[in-house]
Amino acid sequence: MEETLSDAAIGPVQAAQPASWWDSLASQAGGFLEMGGPVVVFLLFLSVLALAVLVLKLKDLLPLTEARNRTVAEATRVWMAGRPGEAATMLKTGKGPVAHVVRETMNGALEQRADALVREDAERLGQEVMTELRRYLRVLEAVAQVAPLIGLFGTILGMIEAFRVLQEAGAQVDPAALAGGIWVALLTTAVGLAIAIPAVFALHWCESRIARTQTAIETLTTRVLTHPPFARPAAGNGHDEQPAHYIRPVTETARAY
Repeated sequence: MEETLSDAAIGPVQAAQPASWWDSLASQAGGFLEMGGPVVVFLLFLSVLALAVLVLKLKDLLPLTEARNRTVAEATRVWMAGRPGEAATMLKTGKGPVAHVVRETMNGALEQRADALVREDAERLGQEVMTELRRYLRVLEAVAQVAPLIGLFGTILGMIEAFRVLQEAGAQVDPAALAGGIWVALLTTAVGLAIAIPAVFALHWCESRIARTQTAIETLTTRVLTHPPFARPAAGNGHDEQPAHYIRPVTETARAY
């Protein structure tokens, strides 16, 4: 009987613990927002925005693996070895922006389009790929730059309020109250830096991933363009000649984006 009563008494207490924990967490969060004021609320909004952008970019950039680039590089080596049909077949099911640009460049060359048209198509595709990969990065960059400034702005407002209270108190100054006001004022700067630092790391990671992809596109498409599958006679003579404009990387214009 005693054991039954003991279990019955412990059960409600254990069941009430999760609710009490959540209530305590909600109370702490509410107090945190109340101390920080509208500045902290806005900074938290920026953190949510930066996190959403990072999730979108991870979806775009994580599939850009070195294994995919190695497959495309192998196809270009086959192309340069004089087996263009086999190289194009290797990229039929290739995924990713590098495979897409190189495959379309190969198809244009195999269709014996004009050299200038093949090159222009390759440049256009390279620009489209770079624009797509850089999408929303400006938002992440803006959060990384603005968050510390907003936090500093909140700190300045808090310090102004603290010294106003100090002036009104006159000779009866409470050092503890003054220290508490300064602590609350510095809270916004801490929150701003806590948001900006991860955003900067995420931005640099995304940019490095995109830079490697751009380098791969430039290198591999240039291999294709400098080794056309069929010799094309130059106008006015019967000799085969490679067009000189093949030499420049096809995504050079995208580099300035």
